[in-house]
Amino acid sequence: MKRFLSCLFIAAYSGVILFGVACHTFNYATASHTAMYFIVWDMFCGWTAYDSRLHVVAQGESGEYYEAAPAPWGVVRPFGSMARRHYDVGAVHVPTMAMNVLRHTRHEPITRAFVVEECWAKKYNLPEELWNQQFDEPKDAVSYYQVRRVMSPEGHLLQTAPPWMSRQLSIALADNPRIKAAAGRSRPFYTFDVGARNRTPDYAPNKTSPQSVGAPLAE
Repeated sequence: MKRFLSCLFIAAYSGVILFGVACHTFNYATASHTAMYFIVWDMFCGWTAYDSRLHVVAQGESGEYYEAAPAPWGVVRPFGSMARRHYDVGAVHVPTMAMNVLRHTRHEPITRAFVVEECWAKKYNLPEELWNQQFDEPKDAVSYYQVRRVMSPEGHLLQTAPPWMSRQLSIALADNPRIKAAAGRSRPFYTFDVGARNRTPDYAPNKTSPQSVGAPLAE
């Protein structure tokens, strides 16, 4: 009986691990559930020199922007002082959170909603005392902003963009003369937009970005 249970445990454990590796390989349901984090192969995720936060704003018919996160009824802080939405680096679940806030608040009719990513160098997180010990220059923090998601009032995805770090990597590769020369000698190929399946034909992508992420909170 013990041998049977041991074999059953080994088979189940191996099956779950192989399922996670397959999901990671084929990019299938990797973020469908919180438990997927424990089986998707993500051993060497690494760390970056930049910190990031996600801002969620909604544009009304009058052109005014409303802050759709954090919610007026409070903020969930699972680890430390940072709000839950900031842990969603891939901006997968933040649009759903924004739609939930818009459904339960009073405001003018909404035309679009935006998820805006803010990035800055982590060295600016140092307190003034440590900053003065490490650097001779004044602490002048600079943030970079980009629109990660654009949603319709019903929550349909209209436009998507990669994280800021991935975008900078793509720009660096595109500006590499050696890679440009190799691309000119190569054959063209087709790419597929994974996010297209979440869009509806009723809405066309709009590349207009909000001018500011500071907006009044919806009532």
